[in-house]
Amino acid sequence: MTHPVIVVGAGPVGLAAAAHLLEAGIEPVVLEAGPEAGHSIRDWAHVGLFTDWQLVIDPASARLLEASGWRIPPPKEYPSGGDLVEKYLKPLAAALGNRIQVDHRVTAVSRQNVDKVVTDGREQIPFLVRAETDKGPVEFLAESVIDASGTWLTPNPVGSSGLPAIGEDTTQNIRYGIPDVLGRERDRYQGKRVLVVGAGHSAANVLLDLAELALEDPATVPVWAIRRPDPSKAYGAMEEDELPARGKVGMELRHRVEASRIELEADFQVRRIEDSGGKVEVTGSASDGSQRTLTVDEIVVATGQRPDLAMTRELRLQLDPWLEAPAALASLIDPNVHTCLTVPPHGVKQLSHPDPGFYTVGIKSYGRAPTFLMATGYEQVRSVAAAIAGDWEAATQTDLELR
Repeated sequence: MTHPVIVVGAGPVGLAAAAHLLEAGIEPVVLEAGPEAGHSIRDWAHVGLFTDWQLVIDPASARLLEASGWRIPPPKEYPSGGDLVEKYLKPLAAALGNRIQVDHRVTAVSRQNVDKVVTDGREQIPFLVRAETDKGPVEFLAESVIDASGTWLTPNPVGSSGLPAIGEDTTQNIRYGIPDVLGRERDRYQGKRVLVVGAGHSAANVLLDLAELALEDPATVPVWAIRRPDPSKAYGAMEEDELPARGKVGMELRHRVEASRIELEADFQVRRIEDSGGKVEVTGSASDGSQRTLTVDEIVVATGQRPDLAMTRELRLQLDPWLEAPAALASLIDPNVHTCLTVPPHGVKQLSHPDPGFYTVGIKSYGRAPTFLMATGYEQVRSVAAAIAGDWEAATQTDLELR
């Protein structure tokens, strides 16, 4: 190869991509926006995973680590996000060494000297990858690009209709993701009335932590807003969940709502947010068109994430118009049909785009679908690395055991 293969993102799937490329005899360059591998995971280091160690460790990465004496943690134990970084990603990053360049935030991927309109000879033109560093912008040429940059830094808004609520962009009392309510962010939430918006397990984790905090300080009041009139779907399969740790969260959430330890505001579509005398007034509408306003101290938005498509604007991508995932992958991951455990194994055939040599992998490849598992991402990059190495047979024979 004239130019290296560039991997965007040093999270679990990005590092796995690098490990698989190395096994195939290809030297990768990994560009990470943060100051360390797995940096975004630090934001939810306090959160426990729903899958045990045997499902969050990539086989090629394990082989690379074991060569230096590393041993897998107890396979049936459930790590936290912090465990994932400390016990797996940091040693893996050390094993990959200077192939990882931190503090390199990729802002654009294109083809050298041509925009997306140019067709002639396009497949032979190397990719141009631009990144921001503390010393200014830098550019790299690449034979192939594997985008494993994730979606954590591009959260969905709190507003309904996929749009920010009026006033959402100006309030200071709003946090996205899963704040560490019982740890480093305790002072922000203790003794406050906190509105959590979202119907997934991220919201559930925040609500359960707030309910725990309320036991110590009864002035802490968790308020849960969901768009549906009925919360039952948000509790998940509970006892019947194929991921027991996830089912336990659903059961605990239901128990606390029924015990009135969490105030439920169902059928609430957030429309407007206004700061008012140190408080925040959140106005929402119901399915019958009526409106009501909640007065709170803080808002936590746990409504999921979406992919950042700006960085690939000059590439020829074929994306599903609904999920913003690679078009050939969309029907396999559709959350209206699938859960994370029913998504079939897939690889390079479903992840390729009209610009050959560019691949979206990991949770970003799922677009807006919340059905991703790390183990699925590891099979993706195994397949992609095999394709880049020219082993099409290995690339197209995908297999994955999730249970």
